Formats: sequence, C-alpha cells, structure tokens
Amino acid sequence: MCADQLDPEVIKQDFPIFKRRIYGKSLIYLDNAATTQKPRQVIETISEFYQNYNANVHRGVYKLGVEATEAFENARAKVANFVNAKDSEIIFTKNATEALNLIAYSWGLRNLKKGDRILLTEMEHHSNIVPWQIIAEYTGAMLDYVPINEEGLLIEEEIDRLLNLRPKIVSVTHASNVLGTINNVKEIVEKAHKVGAIVVVDAAQSVPHMPVNVKELDCDFLAFSGHKALGPLGVGVLYGKRDLLREMNPFLGGGDMISRVWLGGAEWNELPWKFEAGTSSVADVIGLGAAIDYLNSIGMDKVRAHEVKLTDYALKRLSEVPDIKIYGPRDLSKRGAVISFNLSGIHPHDLASILDEEGIAIRAGHHCAQPLMNRLGVAATARASFYIYNSESDIDALVEALYKARRIFKL
Repeated sequence: MCADQLDPEVIKQDFPIFKRRIYGKSLIYLDNAATTQKPRQVIETISEFYQNYNANVHRGVYKLGVEATEAFENARAKVANFVNAKDSEIIFTKNATEALNLIAYSWGLRNLKKGDRILLTEMEHHSNIVPWQIIAEYTGAMLDYVPINEEGLLIEEEIDRLLNLRPKIVSVTHASNVLGTINNVKEIVEKAHKVGAIVVVDAAQSVPHMPVNVKELDCDFLAFSGHKALGPLGVGVLYGKRDLLREMNPFLGGGDMISRVWLGGAEWNELPWKFEAGTSSVADVIGLGAAIDYLNSIGMDKVRAHEVKLTDYALKRLSEVPDIKIYGPRDLSKRGAVISFNLSGIHPHDLASILDEEGIAIRAGHHCAQPLMNRLGVAATARASFYIYNSESDIDALVEALYKARRIFKL
C-alpha cells in the first residue's frame, strides 16, 4: 500500500463494534451518511471524562470544574483549527439541524422581511428546508430553489438567474446526502456575495470526508454534526463570521449565555458562549475533540483519496447488477462517498431487510430529502455510504447480496 493511502483493515481494529456478529456474519456498515461508528479513542475519552473529572463547565473554580472547562475549550480549539476558524467563531449545538435552526431564527427573523428572497436548492436535507419555510411564513419572505439536472448537479444558469433576483440569504448543502453531489460552494459564495447575500453552508456530509477551510470558502455560516465525523451523538458545530454573530440575538436564553441579568433585562455573554445556553453536552464535545484528533492523525487528504477510490470501485461494481438505477454524478471530482440506487422490482425497504440478514447495513427511505425524491420521481431509494473503515471487499459483499435479493424476488 502506498504511503498516501490508508488501510481500512488496520483502521477497523480501532472500532470495537466491528467485533460484533450480525446474524452470525461480520458487520459491514454502509450507513455512514446517517452516522459513523466510533473508534475506541473517542469512547475511552468520553469514559475518562465521566470517571475522572465529570463536572459542569465555566462555573466551578474547583479542580474538577477547571479540568472539565479546559478540556471543553480545548475541544473547541481543535474544531476551530480543523476548519480554519477562530475559537470564538465555533459554537457548539446538539447537531447540525440545531445549528441551521439557530441561523434561521437568530439571523433570519431579525433580517428578513416581506418580499425578501431565500435561495435554497432542490437537493437540500429537510434540516436546510423546513427552518427556512417556517421563517418565510413568519416574515413574508419568499423561497426559491435551484433545480438540478439529470446528472444530479445544480444547473449553473439557474443559479445565476436566481441570484440576479438578489436573495438576502443563500443556504446550500456542500455535499448531498442522497446524490453524493459535491457543490462548488466557493463559486456560489463568490456570486452570492456580489449580490449582497449571506451564505449558509450545510457541511454535514463534507467536513467528515474532505478538507474544508471556511476562510477559503468565505462562507458566512457553516454547520456540521459531530456524529458523522467519528464523534458522539449529541454535539454539532456552527461556524459563523464574528461580525455576524455579534449582531445576532441568542437563539436560546438561560444560564451561561448572559453576562448580567436584572429584573428588567439582560446583557449577553461574549462569543461564542452567547449562543450556548444552559449545560452543554460536555462529554460529547470532549469526545468530538478526540474524533478530530483521530481524523487529523490520518489526514483529511487521505480520507478523501480513499473515498474517491472506493466510490469509483463501487460505481463500477454496482453497475454490473441488472436492473439497477444509480443516482448522482459519475464525475468523481463532483461526488462524495454516497451512492443511492434502486433495484427494479424490489422496494428499498425490502432490499435493506435482505441485506441486513447478510450483516450489511444500508439506509432505505427518503433520507430526509422528500423534495429531491419527488424530483427524481421515486418515493425512496436504497443508499450505501462509505467511510475510512470500508474496503473493496465490503462493496463485493454488497453486490453479492444484491444478486441474492434478485434471486429471492425471482428477477
């Protein structure tokens, strides 16, 4: 193996869950777009917190409280460095969905008015559609959607046309959780800024899989989830430019987000704590820091290169299966490690059940992207998504199981 390649079999040894047998078979986990498995380094870090220095942060002057706060803020610094942001620009939420809602309510409610335009795309996750629908209803703003072509790419001419309508905000996914499409966010940001728009990037499917630099993208906000990047469930990240964050009101009120409270009002805390009301999920934040350490030890360039190679192999192998329909671009430079497909004559849920009996975990359904399903003309798809511990042998097992499903359905 070349020095610039990672070895998924070696990596897999760090993940306790892969010792498990499913119906007597080795686990093949291909649902990484939903959540990733956790290495022992993350699990042990969380366990160490609860066993050795469990305390609330930012409040206690005793040793446990100080240690917890230091570990918590150290994790923030790791996340900031991971995406090339400043510590004060990183806000911890419970997931990417909450981060996107924070922007919609804290920025959208204050800055949008009747007749203003919000620009989204047809390939957005519900988390980047529904909050804006709610805000549009509150404010009277209008929603526009950039359509996709048959290959699953945003139509460039439509981006330009809709930007010429001068939207106040553009909110776009960096990588589609269904099509795998990697959007040219940097170019969209440049064009959007020229018409005075603020740009939000849903990076839930990009930050865990490729190098992401918020300063290079020049986006105004960016959101991602820790659990899709080897971290624990229960922690998400919002990046925001300092000037915008300073102008925004808090999303939630309570403890830790204030500097002073009196019966007639309150003053907000400094960034980033202004947006972190109440007790944070301290152990999960610290666990995310350990996950960032793990990814950094591999190198995000290697992660991306591995996924490109694996996706290329998967597209070729899956294309051999009769009556299969694969969605999304074939250009690997424009595609992440996500492949949605349908097998003619077999409902995706039935297909997922058959694969489960073979120890293979895939996702089946609308993937929280029903408008995209409508655009594709289907109710649901099966979806296989890959990560650092997946190998070509996992793809071979998936293909073999698809042939078995065809035999069961006598196709």
